Amino acid sequence: MYIGLGSNLGDRAGYIQSAVALLREKGVSVLKQSTIIETDPVGGPPQSKFLNAVVKVETQLSPLELLGQCQAIEQKLGRARTVVNGPRTIDLDILLYDRFTIDTPQLRIPHPRMFERAFVLDPLKEIESDLLETFFDARHKIR
Repeated sequence: MYIGLGSNLGDRAGYIQSAVALLREKGVSVLKQSTIIETDPVGGPPQSKFLNAVVKVETQLSPLELLGQCQAIEQKLGRARTVVNGPRTIDLDILLYDRFTIDTPQLRIPHPRMFERAFVLDPLKEIESDLLETFFDARHKIR
């Protein structure tokens, strides 16, 4: 399981570190963490650069329970959802959850835009260099 983290408001690195610590408090084991990288925003209104990272995690939580925990962490760290794709203190996205494919109004796994985003793919490749080749075929379908 992999979660993408991003922040472009306030103490960006601090928000990412706090989110990782809060994941651990919520019963999520963080097995690996990528380097934190600075990236330009993609989509949305004009805004500041992001810091981004990816963590590999293990949990007994279901995908929807994990989503609930991620949203609770975002709320605790002051995320305000006032503008779609707008600036945020912290963003946690479930990128992959084992080999599950989920497509509901609340949650889509694999994350629907992860293949368009170097700020997700580069950190993901850093912590699991062969994951994308072994996990997906050329059309981004789960094997």
